[in-house]
Amino acid sequence: MKRRIFLQSIAAASLSPLVARAAAPELPAQYSGADRMQRLVAGAKKEGFLNLYSSAITEHMNVVIAGFQKQYGVKVRLWRGGSEEILQRAVTEARGRRFDLDVVETASPQIIAMGREKLLTPVATPVAAELMRDAIIPGEPWLPARIVLFTGAYNTNAVKKADLPKTYADLANPKWKGKLGIEADDNNWLMALCTALGEQQGLALLQKIVVTNGLSVRKGHTLMANLVASGEVPMGLTIYYHEVEPLKRSGAPIDELNLSPMFAFATGAGVARNAPHPNAAVLFHDYLLTDGQKILADQSNVPANVKYQRLPAGTQLSFFDVPKYMGESAKWTKAYKEILARQVR
Repeated sequence: MKRRIFLQSIAAASLSPLVARAAAPELPAQYSGADRMQRLVAGAKKEGFLNLYSSAITEHMNVVIAGFQKQYGVKVRLWRGGSEEILQRAVTEARGRRFDLDVVETASPQIIAMGREKLLTPVATPVAAELMRDAIIPGEPWLPARIVLFTGAYNTNAVKKADLPKTYADLANPKWKGKLGIEADDNNWLMALCTALGEQQGLALLQKIVVTNGLSVRKGHTLMANLVASGEVPMGLTIYYHEVEPLKRSGAPIDELNLSPMFAFATGAGVARNAPHPNAAVLFHDYLLTDGQKILADQSNVPANVKYQRLPAGTQLSFFDVPKYMGESAKWTKAYKEILARQVR
């Protein structure tokens, strides 16, 4: 009898860790029960705040943060940096076992790299069903937040609407000699052009534009948009759509040149695998992809949530193959710089 009780005790002791693990509550990022939102809100209020790293325009993200804080009473500490800076900071902190990051929002190449470094955890969220399907990369531990559109732009005082090019090939027309500008590092745009037209045709077209008309090469999409608005560059070939709209609303003489297809890539929103404030992180992640999308749209961004999208009328979108670009970036950087260097000085 004593031996049976002893063996039962041993069995119970050996099973207790398994029972404990089975009974452990699901992590906030993976919980999908009916009380999901109530649990997230309660947990976030206890945590009190979260840390966000974002490459969005500071003023735009601050409006999103203000809406979240007002609704939930949970503070957000924003660290704003470029996409490469965010990637470097997140990787450096993780390797030093410093876990400050809760939520990241940045360009898809950098957030893909963060996923490959195992810095992110997938979030089981019903919000995913509302997002643009073409912007979602299956298997990635993040979801699209903003759609970044490459558009051209022109100064309405310098270029008549009736004279605008209708296709990418029209940019090689000699009438545009000395009137075109391009961003210095947009080799991903070149890859997208070559994907749309065929690699040899795309490379040949950019070479023809450079040789025939020249290109004013400038660093920074915001700078390029402002140079077009001022008339210093009558027409820019690679400008972000969200840079043009605010200038138009302010009365600047600038408008989009929306050639088809219009090239696009997503920024992604992800929750850190070792988020110190996991409930607040998931709650903000969901907010950013729902109510925050309307706020971003009101700030001239193109949101990934289709409920709030206002895309340029009549223009076909073509999404970058971002994983392919990441594997071939050296090739396209080299080709882009070599072509731009061929212009006559």
